[in-house]
Amino acid sequence: MTQTTARIKKGGKHFEILVDLDKALAFKKNGEPNDFLEIDIIFSDAKKGDKASSSDLQEVFGTQDVYEIAKKIVKEGEVLLTQEYRDAEQEKKFKQIVDFLSRNAIDPQTKNPHTPERIKSALEQAHINIKNVPIEKQINEIIESISSILPLKIETKKIKITVPAIHTGKVYGIINEYKEKENWLDNGDLEVIVNVPSGIIIDFYDKLNSVTHGSAITEEVKEE
Repeated sequence: MTQTTARIKKGGKHFEILVDLDKALAFKKNGEPNDFLEIDIIFSDAKKGDKASSSDLQEVFGTQDVYEIAKKIVKEGEVLLTQEYRDAEQEKKFKQIVDFLSRNAIDPQTKNPHTPERIKSALEQAHINIKNVPIEKQINEIIESISSILPLKIETKKIKITVPAIHTGKVYGIINEYKEKENWLDNGDLEVIVNVPSGIIIDFYDKLNSVTHGSAITEEVKEE
């Protein structure tokens, strides 16, 4: 259990609470659990121990209920991350990238996969700055950064997808990362060619089928 501060500036005033870091982050993301509050007090400055006045709470939040206000602070405000938490998240992301590359990348000359140890060594030598974003959104930049140390090529599958017009809005966020070509048909359907890393193809299909309720038509495009 790690205690930290969640804070918000609202109505020109500062409000802070002391929370359990993991529980507060889970609540911010999923709305559960709601027992993240460590001390049942709303502060104007937690370090100094200054409590927010009842009149300020009523004016800004429309209530003086500590738990209701705490939920708003966590949901709408900022949960401060400890250095220990940042380091742990960085290490987790590093391992995910090593795993992703070992499953999806090959040496473009030998066509053989690289071992996790070689990939890890190349990442460390290149002093890669791993960002807190999905792997797919930074993998090309990472490959470019380590290519002089360890030549890599991502193995992919090319797929032609036809998405019914009713689902095109929801599906766009899933396909946009991998899109090579798109064509809007006269009936409003979307026809698109995507190039997806082989190691995540099942996950890609699962997401696609989830938002289209299985109505998207897919066909693997064989490279000539």
